[in-house]
Amino acid sequence: MLRFSRFAWIFMALALAVISAPAAVDAEEKPLKIVTTIFPEYDWVMNVLGERAGDAEVTWLMQSGVDLHSFNPSVEDIVTITDCDLFLYVGGESDFWVEDVLSQAPNGNLRAVSLLDILADQVREEETVEGMQDAGEDAPGEEPEIDEHVWMSLENAGIICRSIADVLGEMDEEHAEEYSSSAEEYIAKLDGLDDQYHEALNDAPNRTLVFGDRFPFRYLFDDYGLSYYAAFSGCSAESEASFETIIFLAEKVDELGLDNILKMEGDNKKICETVIECTETKDQEILTLDSMQSVKREDYENGLTYTSIMEENLEVLKRAAGVSG
Repeated sequence: MLRFSRFAWIFMALALAVISAPAAVDAEEKPLKIVTTIFPEYDWVMNVLGERAGDAEVTWLMQSGVDLHSFNPSVEDIVTITDCDLFLYVGGESDFWVEDVLSQAPNGNLRAVSLLDILADQVREEETVEGMQDAGEDAPGEEPEIDEHVWMSLENAGIICRSIADVLGEMDEEHAEEYSSSAEEYIAKLDGLDDQYHEALNDAPNRTLVFGDRFPFRYLFDDYGLSYYAAFSGCSAESEASFETIIFLAEKVDELGLDNILKMEGDNKKICETVIECTETKDQEILTLDSMQSVKREDYENGLTYTSIMEENLEVLKRAAGVSG
């Protein structure tokens, strides 16, 4: 198989690593090894572990800020995954490499959990809306791509955290109640923030917003009944907008009477600036929503968390939607 061939040399290195590995220590002395791919998963796991976080080895693979859509695991990453007890990953198109890694893993006790599997019916297809540059690009008969950005929903986050607690409790029955208690405490915080979103946005004056960028925020917008126009879909590889896309977005900004245009994290202001230059007033403010796809280890160590990012996103959405106070 083509995909297998891409990883064949890695599995050879993995086999050597397993053969040369020292004998396993007694199960009672072995810390729980957990591997996560993206930042939200890592932060959720740490909160569910609670006071027991110091007794586990938790690895966050994408801690250098690499985007989910462009990540490829190193030999070291694969060895870490196949040596762990619990592997937590998103499970969408960007994780094409996971199946090959898991199928060759020598660790028969490894438990792999996909966010998309946890959420099941909550998962949605990638959406294209009017004016999007990549709208209608799917080949005839091609299956629609799944929208992977499930972590942008606070409701989804709560479901996932409860599932993580259940899995940890099955793997470590002695401390199952602690995991459950920590998860419920954290979920209460998520629910409280969700209430703040509803209270602030339910009657927002501007319920349709414009993005001069990719749009990985469908789950967030759907939760609060917001709509949008954007240059590209959330998983698009495009970075340069066409003249038609620019003009369409500028006309929507004028039609909706918006004082701002949004983008995702990063220095990618060019499309927004060009759209603004094509509006009637040419004075819109550029606001940034954080999709958590570029978070680095140093950001986390400096106090950045899933909830702190979602709190900041709420403030941005209030400004964009014209909510006063």
